[in-house]
Amino acid sequence: MANLKWKTPRSKTRSRRAANWKLRAVTTVLCPQCREAKRPHYACAFCGYYDGRQVIVPKDEHATEQRG
Repeated sequence: MANLKWKTPRSKTRSRRAANWKLRAVTTVLCPQCREAKRPHYACAFCGYYDGRQVIVPKDEHATEQRG
């Protein structure tokens, strides 16, 4: 039986790999505190809560605290 003379061309390999480059929509859930959309397993950017406790201070509240 004969052996292959050439390997698979780079263009065929690359086009096969590129077939799986898909953009997916970002998954969002509602924050239980403020009901804004947020990414799952992330702290809420609007209220700063994660898992029922405040872990970050949102920027707009942080700026007002420093002014006095």
